[in-house]
Amino acid sequence: MDDLDRVSARVENRHMNQRWRIGRTSYRVPEEVIDPREYEVATLAGEREAKEFIRTHHHLKSTPPSRWRFGLFRRGVLVGVAVFSHPVNDRSITNLFQIPVEDGVELGRLVLLDEVPGNGESFFVARCFHNLKREGIAGVVSFADPVARMASDGTIVAPGHIGTVYKALSGAYLGRSTPRILRILPDGQVLSERTLQKLRAGERGTQALRATLLHFGAPEASFATAEALQEVVRQLTRPLRHRGVHKYAWGFTPAVRKKMPRSLPYPDLAPLLQKPTI
Repeated sequence: MDDLDRVSARVENRHMNQRWRIGRTSYRVPEEVIDPREYEVATLAGEREAKEFIRTHHHLKSTPPSRWRFGLFRRGVLVGVAVFSHPVNDRSITNLFQIPVEDGVELGRLVLLDEVPGNGESFFVARCFHNLKREGIAGVVSFADPVARMASDGTIVAPGHIGTVYKALSGAYLGRSTPRILRILPDGQVLSERTLQKLRAGERGTQALRATLLHFGAPEASFATAEALQEVVRQLTRPLRHRGVHKYAWGFTPAVRKKMPRSLPYPDLAPLLQKPTI
């Protein structure tokens, strides 16, 4: 049985509540109930604590520019982080909720350690939502990527998920984003087109990408021209056909909810049981 088969077996057994520790994913059964007396949700004042937690435990390592950060603490020890960020595309907020972009946020990262019981995500995020409402936020959007990511050696880097916690929180399911072709690095990470554009334009914030490409064998001359960069990307990455991520949303007021599209039927598990196509 290979890694993806093991992931599929866990999915079939409904071990669908994803957890992380030191970059490795695992699952807790959804029937487990958290003891609220042992847990506390608190705002994380600065970015450092959230970034370090995500860098240590989540496979993506990176943290989107955050507006609010919340921590889940068990007896004073940090066991989970939720980051709410400005969306990559303002229209994710303005078109969906018909509100100013600053009145909405995206749930950009949700990372819980493997010790947190099965319903820990819904417990944690529900309390985050409560705090955001008090801050004047009117809507939240989030995305769930169901496509597994595999490193070049076949290791499962990210098994994919369909947003089980979002269903538990009664999020409106709004379908999938536009299908596209992703470029996958040898370690299974996605090479972002937006970051590539910044690198081509010589913008700041691309040091990590340069270091990654150099690590995988790109010569320094690869960054001299757009053509050279395109060629090294072609050599170092492989294509992955992606049918689009699942989109969920929550309106926090009756007026906002009235303007939102009607929720579609929630997605099933079938896409998670399929191997990624290249």
